[in-house]
Amino acid sequence: MVCGTTGEASTLTDEEQIETVRFAVSAAKKRIPVIAGAGSNDTEHGKRLCAGCRKAGADAVLLVTPYYNKTTQKGLVEHFTAMASAAEVPVILYNIPPRTGLSMSPKTTFELSKVENIAGIKESSKDIVHVTQIAELCGDGLTIYSGDDDNILPILALGGKGVISVLANLVPRVVHDIVESFAEGDLKRSRKLQFGALPLFRALFCEVNPIPVKAALNLMGYNVGGYRAPLTTMEDANFKFLKNELQNYGLL
Repeated sequence: MVCGTTGEASTLTDEEQIETVRFAVSAAKKRIPVIAGAGSNDTEHGKRLCAGCRKAGADAVLLVTPYYNKTTQKGLVEHFTAMASAAEVPVILYNIPPRTGLSMSPKTTFELSKVENIAGIKESSKDIVHVTQIAELCGDGLTIYSGDDDNILPILALGGKGVISVLANLVPRVVHDIVESFAEGDLKRSRKLQFGALPLFRALFCEVNPIPVKAALNLMGYNVGGYRAPLTTMEDANFKFLKNELQNYGLL
């Protein structure tokens, strides 16, 4: 997954975004699918991004709900249907009301699941009842992914298939094993891993994502660089908290 929130896509130019996708596709060499963030609050702009990501070799696109200008539920159906048509590749919808100020209703999600290439949804509403209603309405017609590392297990229990993760930038094997253990019926191990990762998750969200996760990766020696304004370096107290949790988890 490239050019999502953690990839600071909102401060990339279109050219930089497409080049990032092209680079990821080249590095992946078809060993794994590449999902490209291509969402926009401007439908026409989003259509261009979708087409550009497809031409750059993306296997799927992730499309966030329109932010700031927002729209109605009817507008969401029209917006995503148009962008899915331009993308041609499979589409994962992205519902994250805390960032966009707009929540896509389960009924709207169900309507969009009827669009041929809309294949899934990343749910970051933090409302388990909302996710339950999506699962009830859509059944096997839409793949549900958790958008938050603190509720991977609850969403798996509702029939979700996995997570689009921030935490996996630091501990990909742990996140993988939370999902795999559940799929294999080892609920005890899945729960233990989920609970064990919660302190690290809280540290990664003590400031707005991706500030802490980039700081963490730099501390771990990966040298991922700084931030684009308006993002900035961490407050000293939060940085100390993050560093302490990384040490507690055995990452430093």
